[in-house]
Amino acid sequence: MASKKASNKRQRGAQKSCSNVFSMFEQSQIQEFKEAFGCIDQDRDGVIKKQDLKETYAQLGKLNVKDEELDEMLNEGKGPINFTVFLTLFGEKLNGTDPEDTILAAFKLFDPNGTGFVNKDEFKRLLMTQAEKFTAEEVTQAFSLAPIDPAGNIDYKSLCYTITHGDEKEES
Repeated sequence: MASKKASNKRQRGAQKSCSNVFSMFEQSQIQEFKEAFGCIDQDRDGVIKKQDLKETYAQLGKLNVKDEELDEMLNEGKGPINFTVFLTLFGEKLNGTDPEDTILAAFKLFDPNGTGFVNKDEFKRLLMTQAEKFTAEEVTQAFSLAPIDPAGNIDYKSLCYTITHGDEKEES
């Protein structure tokens, strides 16, 4: 019982710190994903593992799934697949989040000296005037995730990590 409580506490902490992932979906969608996660998490420990996937496939009538296929699926999570990671994976697939290296490459265009930082004010101006123009509210929301130093520079490498993995620094 104590381990289940600890697991639930870890999950709640992960969910709290990755709230950006939860904002990608409506509450009804999150509930559906939670139900799907519960169906796959056969041993109900809060983490999807290879055995959970094997049992799920068996229930669906597919008995000879290769371990390599299952490992490939699990490796997409880049670590234990709890509900937050599960939701993030679906969010990336459904909402088309680019891979981290693609996002980094885009930011590097605005960082010709390779410092790892872009100026917040200049970046805000670009977001509001170029291509798919952001509103002031969208910029504020985007910057709420961004690590900004006292000089007003955005650490875009950390921001890219947060965009693609959620804010895991608070999980522990």
